[in-house]
Amino acid sequence: MQVPASCRLAGGGGRWNKGGMNAFAVSCAAPFLVAEFATPQAMVSWSLTRPGFDQARKVAWLHVRDDDLPLGVDPVELLETRMAAAGHADAVHLMTSRDVARHHLAAACFDGVTGTCLATAGLGNAARVGAPPLPAKPVGTINLLAHVDRPLSQGAQLEALSIAAEARTAAVIDAGWKVGGQVATGTGTDCIVVAAPAGEPGEAFAGLHTAVGAAIGRAVHDAISQACATWIGERQREAAR
Repeated sequence: MQVPASCRLAGGGGRWNKGGMNAFAVSCAAPFLVAEFATPQAMVSWSLTRPGFDQARKVAWLHVRDDDLPLGVDPVELLETRMAAAGHADAVHLMTSRDVARHHLAAACFDGVTGTCLATAGLGNAARVGAPPLPAKPVGTINLLAHVDRPLSQGAQLEALSIAAEARTAAVIDAGWKVGGQVATGTGTDCIVVAAPAGEPGEAFAGLHTAVGAAIGRAVHDAISQACATWIGERQREAAR
């Protein structure tokens, strides 16, 4: 499917508005979820297989189950092998235990800048930042792609990555899922990819006081809020059975 052709209409200061956009095409055929751009995008992430600054046309998720990763299996090798076999070797790779059919998409426009987020989220591996590392827990993670339709300098890419992480954290806190009596702030295995059109000159800044930061932040917060609410709702229904 295509990213929706209108942006979320949001309140608050500044000018949130609707506008045409088709940031990337989304295809979901288990166990893969793929976001594909028309042209290569400048990306930054801590992907298992392509960390750091890179250029790519696709970001691809692989859904794995516990029995896919028995003791002794190298997750990086598994990810690379399965992605290559499916024709996604050139993508920036993400791995998730969340059913990829349960992905969430959100977009926001601010002063003509469009941010779009595609995300999957589970909180089985939730944790609170700064807390002591916990013993091994059930698999569960947050993986997201945050795209903005403006070229970014490398510094702005890193700043946008921090905004996406901040928005992810705010959404998880808002969801209210608790670990050890404290509200979780994320999971132990989250991964974020920030993408923007390749090209110079790029926007120099992407902080909270910029249109780029506002658009990315709202899109990420909306997508992760939806994803967390869905996951928590599923757990609550299971517990009520």
